[in-house]
Amino acid sequence: MEYTKLGNTGTDVSKLCFGTWRFGKEGADGAFETDYEEAHDLLDEAHEQGINFIDTANVYGTENGTSEEWIGDWLADKDREEFVIASKVYFGFREGPNGSGLGRKHIRSQIEGTLDRLGTDYLDVYYIHRWDDETPIVETMRTLSKLVEEGKVNHLGASTMAAWQLTKALWTSDVEGLERFDVVQPLFHAAYRDDVADYLDVAADQDLAVCPYSPLAGGFLTGKYERTDEGGIEGPEGSRMDTDEAFSDWYVSERGWHVLDEIRAIADEEDAAPAQVALRWLMDHDAFSCVPIVGARTPDQLAENAGAIDVDLSDDQHERIGAARYEDPEAGARY
Repeated sequence: MEYTKLGNTGTDVSKLCFGTWRFGKEGADGAFETDYEEAHDLLDEAHEQGINFIDTANVYGTENGTSEEWIGDWLADKDREEFVIASKVYFGFREGPNGSGLGRKHIRSQIEGTLDRLGTDYLDVYYIHRWDDETPIVETMRTLSKLVEEGKVNHLGASTMAAWQLTKALWTSDVEGLERFDVVQPLFHAAYRDDVADYLDVAADQDLAVCPYSPLAGGFLTGKYERTDEGGIEGPEGSRMDTDEAFSDWYVSERGWHVLDEIRAIADEEDAAPAQVALRWLMDHDAFSCVPIVGARTPDQLAENAGAIDVDLSDDQHERIGAARYEDPEAGARY
């Protein structure tokens, strides 16, 4: 495994982060997408692969808090200091007033619950899961700063939001003398950059770490899907194409097929899996430290993703993947 500093911090993280959003999440058939034993097998594999960075959230799991609880059980007989643990706050944890958002009361209650479920005294990274239009950002940043002062959180992070919102939060922290975000977590993969370009520019300018979620476009960039003659898509039975109604809208596009074709060609050149090439493309960004968050259904899938460490892309190959987004004249020019 390779390790890198987390943005402008002194914390070392593996160049892949393991995401646990499937832990305890019920599928359409009522069964868990990843059950308790499978979750621990995956965490064992992540540890075996040298992945020390684990991402969760207070609302992961069909019953809120399930993912954190299962991680906490696994951590109980481990050395906590070996791991960099991230969780999040914003979405509704319970019904009623103060059950969601980024107000002081909700953040205060959620950090205590998160720490209790994880069985730890502190988080390495605490993300705001979304922007809260109903709470002044200065209240949010003051509350988060206090958590850092108290030793309950080491670093602050921000997930999906507009570039102007991220900039406003950073400006507020600077003006008010508060802790600022060190890490961001946008949707970002080889076939999806233009819509998040301004956000990434802020990250580069402010030396923020970028930890993309869905770095393989929900599995689309693994190469397991094919176009049909009728212009549709086909893939393995039970794949996300079958279980997620939003899959085609979120991840499948003509631009995406161009990128996947190039990724497949480079994977053949390097005797690597398409997923490994797509992940390495992200990890190699030099404008900011980029640590993709990978999910997996099986230890074998996770081991394959970790194999991205062994892929060495040339500058030309990296450029070919980026340029492939613009091969379709109808999709717009690069500049």
